[in-house]
Amino acid sequence: MKVQIESVSSTEQRLSIEVEPQVVEQELTLAYKALSREVKIPGFRPGKIPRRILEQHYKNEVEADVVRRVQLKAFVDAVKQEKVPAISDPHLSGGKLVKDQPFAFTARVEVKPNVTVKEWKGLTLKKLAAEVTDAQVDEQVKRLQDSRTTVEPVAGRDVVQAGDLVVIDFDATKDGKPFPGNTGRGVTVEVAKGELIEGNLPQLEGGKLGATLEFDYAFPADYRVDEVKGQTAHFVATLKELKAKRVPTLDDEFAKLMGLDSVAALKARVRGDLERAAKNRATVDERDDLFKKLIEKNAIEIPQALVERGIDLMLDAAFGNMARSGVDPRMLNLDWNKLREDLRPRSEVEVRGQLLLEAVTREEKLSVSEAEMDAKLEALSKETGAPIAQVKKQYATEDAKEALRNRVLEDKAIELVKSHAKFEA
Repeated sequence: MKVQIESVSSTEQRLSIEVEPQVVEQELTLAYKALSREVKIPGFRPGKIPRRILEQHYKNEVEADVVRRVQLKAFVDAVKQEKVPAISDPHLSGGKLVKDQPFAFTARVEVKPNVTVKEWKGLTLKKLAAEVTDAQVDEQVKRLQDSRTTVEPVAGRDVVQAGDLVVIDFDATKDGKPFPGNTGRGVTVEVAKGELIEGNLPQLEGGKLGATLEFDYAFPADYRVDEVKGQTAHFVATLKELKAKRVPTLDDEFAKLMGLDSVAALKARVRGDLERAAKNRATVDERDDLFKKLIEKNAIEIPQALVERGIDLMLDAAFGNMARSGVDPRMLNLDWNKLREDLRPRSEVEVRGQLLLEAVTREEKLSVSEAEMDAKLEALSKETGAPIAQVKKQYATEDAKEALRNRVLEDKAIELVKSHAKFEA
């Protein structure tokens, strides 16, 4: 097989490939033998049909199939032989079967560009704080209390107070006429500031069980019901039941419900969780900033195959999170084309940033030692709370090890760029 390579651009190559006549003839022979066993022609037993008879009936179909198979196999062999950094399926053209003549065709394919980074020292980067305040800790603890809140019937009181939950029946009209969704029975609302469409009805404060209250409500301009969006409707509500939320007291007993011995221990755990989350956010944001600053200083061309692959990875991650939360993305009626286009700029930044960091890695001859790999596994164990043996098992395969090694290598390249950067005050 002969292969000639021409660079169309920094991200695309054209391979001119010639396959020896005997290779093509062998493929044709195998194809006709297989066909002989599959088809039925009067006067011939399966597997015994001469090739010349088969050619009379199936020549075009067989040759088209052989052309496709020879092209794909030759392309794969050429990529391996010439070490072409192909990252997409090829666009194949040409190729005509002529007896005793080489089979020649061309393959255009996107390739990973050989990027050179010109400016990576002296970048001006943002230094993001990962601090956690006492107020943030208290807010999160309050959320934990709210998550354990119970609802109980109110005893000894029939007048509605702020913060109560009230079960109501209601009817509403717009200009004296009903509209879709204008009636509700046994609906629970909270007597709190906010919007009726979010289940809040502060108008009920001071009302009495069994009483009927009337009030007007102006629907938002973007409300889903056309008949009342941006307009005011009149409501008549009857108060049926009165309930109250019981938020657990923040004490050591509550801490024990959360698996800890004391309020101090609970707050310490919450602070640790918030600090880890804040640090992770800062790390991601600093990485994004570094990528953007590298890209500003180093304009490079990128292959669309990598951009599309990046979009796929982002969608896979998003849909995986949805599935773990019990949401089926197929039920969301998403515009897939728009979603991909919305993600494209982000993917382009990611691809450019990674290629430039890889260039820094090559230029500075960075590498990862086994000790650094072990340290990363230990860090993952501590970060996730999983036993080190379990983490090592997770990264036991060669593909997983290579992915982890690339993560460590990227971290080293980022730290190197940061060490030569200026940080905004």
